[in-house]
Amino acid sequence: MQQVPLARWIKLAIASVIYFLWLVWIGNYWLLLGLPLIFDAYITKKIPWDFWKKRKDGKKPSTVIEWIDALIFALIAVYLINIFLFQNYKIPTSSLEKSLLVGDHLFVSKVSYGPRMPNTPIAFPLVQNTFPVTNTQSYTNWPHWDYKRLKGFGHVKRNDIVVFNFPAGDTVPFRYTNPDFHNTIFREGINTVASNPALLKNTTFTCPWERNQFFKNLGRKVVYDNPDFYGEVLYRPVDRRDNYVKRCVATPGDQLEIRHNQIYINGEKVENPKGLQHVYDVITDGTILNSRFFENMEISGDDRRDAGMAPHYLLPLTEDKAKEIKNYPIIKSITIRDEQADSSGFRVFPYSPDYPWSRDNFGPLTMPKKGETVELTMKNLVLYDRIISAYEGNKLEVKNHQIFINGNPASSYTFKMDYYFMLGDNRHKSADSRYWGFVPEDHIVGKPILVWLSLDKDKSLGIRWNRFFKLVHNE
Repeated sequence: MQQVPLARWIKLAIASVIYFLWLVWIGNYWLLLGLPLIFDAYITKKIPWDFWKKRKDGKKPSTVIEWIDALIFALIAVYLINIFLFQNYKIPTSSLEKSLLVGDHLFVSKVSYGPRMPNTPIAFPLVQNTFPVTNTQSYTNWPHWDYKRLKGFGHVKRNDIVVFNFPAGDTVPFRYTNPDFHNTIFREGINTVASNPALLKNTTFTCPWERNQFFKNLGRKVVYDNPDFYGEVLYRPVDRRDNYVKRCVATPGDQLEIRHNQIYINGEKVENPKGLQHVYDVITDGTILNSRFFENMEISGDDRRDAGMAPHYLLPLTEDKAKEIKNYPIIKSITIRDEQADSSGFRVFPYSPDYPWSRDNFGPLTMPKKGETVELTMKNLVLYDRIISAYEGNKLEVKNHQIFINGNPASSYTFKMDYYFMLGDNRHKSADSRYWGFVPEDHIVGKPILVWLSLDKDKSLGIRWNRFFKLVHNE
């Protein structure tokens, strides 16, 4: 047997240690069967790993083959890095202004909270769910793995900025993704009844949950009956739902309440983030606000398009900016928006007249915690129906004033996961938990660490050089 160089033994030892530590991390010791393959790759070299590159004439592989080999290696490496270490995320909307800006590209750490094993392990790297241009699915539905999170450096804490999979993104009309499917069918159901009130004739509901289901069933028919407008309705597993980024304002067990735009946790007023914004009604003396004004107020291009027209503007501003322009001679008045309670229950989660909340006056609402049990009633079922059915995989029904879970009468429910409440810092310009409810722990992707690139589409050069490698702070 030919003597093996020492360098190859050293490489084998390093690769074996890394592989073994990875097995311990993921907790799958069946993969120890892969050690002989690693031994062969470095020492015995009996398996022709590069058979596809060899030529019959013994010459070196062509440049094309070398490039294909490098590309395959790079894609595999990116795939593993994206699963276990970090991935890139681009800020698409102004919901977190001024903490994060539209066009910021982020390094999102998977190890901060612990990476998830993928639900759909066979997928093309760098693509979340759909190939651009071709608009085809970028992953396979088989095999499908159950949720498992590996150990990380910590857990989601209150005030963390978090990237997560969109909870309401499980069902998606291909051509109509905003608002989400569940909100769309609810609104379509309401519109259907508004145009044909006879549909409610002789209809009674034992609880708001039944009422909502009635509207959703009507709206679901509208969506499925109009594929030319809505497109094919698709189901997406958790790890293939669109990525969102918001601030976690309440963690499992917390009681959240919003009073006149101010958050209270467990009855205590919380300190607001430095870049917190709300929309203000700004009345001028008739003066038209120009682009220089918007730049000075640091109002993004997306928000400018919704700002309104002279003399009445709707401007997202920080408290400091609002105080600054209050003394401008052209400003007649400036007032923060404060949406009051809505008895119809049609504005925000849980869409029930029993919870007459608004985006600015919301709660109190307690975050579900793993292992805790909650009493189920006809009133509070609307709070937990998505948890019970969509997130934790049970069949939920109401028959003759009785709640049934998986066919059995139920008066209580024990949560299998922790749940969080996420808000945008641009509070009046953010689609967040106030509209679609809790974020389950299995939807948590990771924590943004730094901005590695920032592109400003509102300026000619388009690059914010001062944001390069800027750390993401939670304050």
